[in-house]
Amino acid sequence: MDEGTICLKEALEYGINRLSEAKISEAELDAWYLLSHVTKIDRGTYFAEIKRPLTKEQEKCYLELIGKRADRIPLQHLTGEQEFMGLTFQVNEHVLVPRQDTEILVEEALKTVCPGMRVLDMCTGSGCILLSLLWYANKKNGLVCGKINEELWKRFAVTGIGVDISEDALNVAEKNRKAVLGALASAAIFQESDLFAQIEGRFDMIVSNPPYIRTAVIATLEEEVRCHDPLLALDGKEDGLYFYERIIEESPAFLKQGGRLLFEIGHDQAEAVSELMKRRGFEQIRVKKDLAGLDRVLSGVYNG
Repeated sequence: MDEGTICLKEALEYGINRLSEAKISEAELDAWYLLSHVTKIDRGTYFAEIKRPLTKEQEKCYLELIGKRADRIPLQHLTGEQEFMGLTFQVNEHVLVPRQDTEILVEEALKTVCPGMRVLDMCTGSGCILLSLLWYANKKNGLVCGKINEELWKRFAVTGIGVDISEDALNVAEKNRKAVLGALASAAIFQESDLFAQIEGRFDMIVSNPPYIRTAVIATLEEEVRCHDPLLALDGKEDGLYFYERIIEESPAFLKQGGRLLFEIGHDQAEAVSELMKRRGFEQIRVKKDLAGLDRVLSGVYNG
């Protein structure tokens, strides 16, 4: 399409056609998200002003973004954000894009989080797991609305540390800490560490979505993941169990009596990871399935 004055309807139609030709699976949805991102309009405004022309700057930006999406750059890298647990997180090429399946890990964690708990998020990436967990846990405790009562905060706040080996990922997580938690930002700390190497103290709960893709499988993943997600966040080594083994082996030294360990797992890893947890002394091991009926979250309790 030659650059000129086009209206909203023409821009969206072009975007859908261009992405369909590039065999983008959700061409219509992605074209809409990019148009909304550039023009800052919602669906209602679009239909009410369907013939409204884009500005030259909007048109140029939209056509560039459609071209990049056609080249398989992830939509979220183009918009710079992704919704997770109803909250908006900043993302880029240094972190995994938060996925809906991972929300199940947060939902399971929230079932047993109590006031005053301390949480450790291992391989935190964008921080979406820890931050959404802290947001909803403290909201449930009545600590989100209005001015924070320092005495109540000390007694009841759920707090946590997010750990990652990637400094670039932690820079993203830090931005999300301030943007997502706002006045509650002090509830979270992000720290660079190779798993537990730089961690001190004990926690009521450890949550983790570690790298769990088998090395040989990575080359078969869709291009958006294979070429644009950070390899550090994907590669679970030869059998995909490397980080589960390390975290399970070391976590008892960092869990309080009766502390919980929760993982996101691959659909075919429940049996192997469960066995690792049993050998290390974890009890009450449970598997939670995702909406597709696949094993997604594994949890266990450590009583020492």
